[in-house]
Amino acid sequence: MTQQASDVRPDVVRVFCGPDGRHGNLLGVVRRGAAVRGERERLAYAAGLGFSETVFVDDDERGLIDIWTPSVRLPFAGHPCVGAAWLLDLPELVTAAGVVPARQDGEFTWIAARPEWAPPRTLRRYGSPAEVEALQVPPPGEWIYAWAWEDEAAGRVRARGFPGRGDGVDEDEATGAAALRLTAHLGRALNVTQGSGSQLLTAPGPSGLVEVGGRVALVGG
Repeated sequence: MTQQASDVRPDVVRVFCGPDGRHGNLLGVVRRGAAVRGERERLAYAAGLGFSETVFVDDDERGLIDIWTPSVRLPFAGHPCVGAAWLLDLPELVTAAGVVPARQDGEFTWIAARPEWAPPRTLRRYGSPAEVEALQVPPPGEWIYAWAWEDEAAGRVRARGFPGRGDGVDEDEATGAAALRLTAHLGRALNVTQGSGSQLLTAPGPSGLVEVGGRVALVGG
């Protein structure tokens, strides 16, 4: 990483906070994306932060963003889009996968996307929330979204996410992309509790879109 890039301070937010305002997935947002140019620079910066994802804002008026994990670039990801939409207060974002509509509704920030934009996930259903909570981190190799019904009639789900990339992020605290895929798979709105207590809300929308929403809190910048 160049000296210029290392001097760039990100805004840090927690995305998909629980009802008590705690938890949520940490996200770094680099508003001056032009200060960290090139794929190698951005990969090194994201790896240095160590969050599951980091967003580089390449045009803050159009909402053009670039999303990186500590090991790969992503065309789309859920919690980075929700966090960036909240922080930038924009009606849409432009990702490598496509245009992502965004809206604010009280304490929740929502985005809409096509589930197929999300990277592949293995949706692995378990018999009870206790089984999900007892899981050990699996070995690297596949992205596993472990889930179980807490209350099927009410659409309440208990989930955990294991990226399996071997890049230091063993468990993802809150994963909007996986929740989108699960919502499309089940064909219904969901209220997901993931990780230590993060909350994600989803709803199928028109034209194959799925909405995912949650609370966002500023950590620092």
